[in-house]
Amino acid sequence: MNRSTRRVLPGFNLTLGYTLFYLSVIVLIPLSAVFIKTTELGLAEFWAVVTAPRVVATYKLTFGASLLAAAINALFGLMLAWSLVRYSFPGKKLVDALIDLPFALPTAVAGIALTALYAKNGWLGQWIEGEFGIKVAFGPLGVLVALIFIGLPFVVRTVQPILEDLDTELEEAAASLGARRWQTFRYVTLPILLPALLTGFALAFARAVGEYGSVIFIAGNIPMVSEITPLIIITKLEQYDYAGATAIAVVMLVLSFILLLTINGLQAWTNKVTGRDR
Repeated sequence: MNRSTRRVLPGFNLTLGYTLFYLSVIVLIPLSAVFIKTTELGLAEFWAVVTAPRVVATYKLTFGASLLAAAINALFGLMLAWSLVRYSFPGKKLVDALIDLPFALPTAVAGIALTALYAKNGWLGQWIEGEFGIKVAFGPLGVLVALIFIGLPFVVRTVQPILEDLDTELEEAAASLGARRWQTFRYVTLPILLPALLTGFALAFARAVGEYGSVIFIAGNIPMVSEITPLIIITKLEQYDYAGATAIAVVMLVLSFILLLTINGLQAWTNKVTGRDR
């Protein structure tokens, strides 16, 4: 049989060429430009820029808050997706529609709304800070709240289709063999959901790391306290320090790539263990 007759897509060479061209123009060339621009700095200058105490503080807040927000979204996103799929309740369609609100809402509007809500004189802020003494807006906790808000839909929309397609007969079989609800979830349901849950976690983390608009309003942007890395990059660009901005961007890019590669490796290992790659 001719090799060309076994191809599924017609015009494979043209399709592949267009795909690589599009990927290069949209992704690879801009990323390469970031690395090339950074070469204007010497090694000592580069190291001084990316390890400045103020910049290091932004790394800790940005990546720490992003990982924590993604973990919180993974837990509560799973619970929310489970409720939407397995239960019927008044207002279910409204709740399902509201999940996509962070996708449609401009990030600046989200930031202003969260700030008004959690500020000291806000609806929730005056109660949280007045009763418990916990300051949300204009601090690291405000950054976390904003990142949770924008990342939740990624987990829910990733897990929800898997739950909808999940055969409940597996859970019924486990129950008939004497398994309790938690045992059924732990040993039957969770292994099936775990790859999708890790994907949602990775998407929420990736979105949180680069988030800017919804964070700067509620963060307060206090150096060494509540300043995020994207804001440092914007500040350097406004000061025409393009090489310094790209140097910090390179560090963010490399760290994000390493973390996402680790998550994807964990997802591949999970698929192998559960036998879903067969």
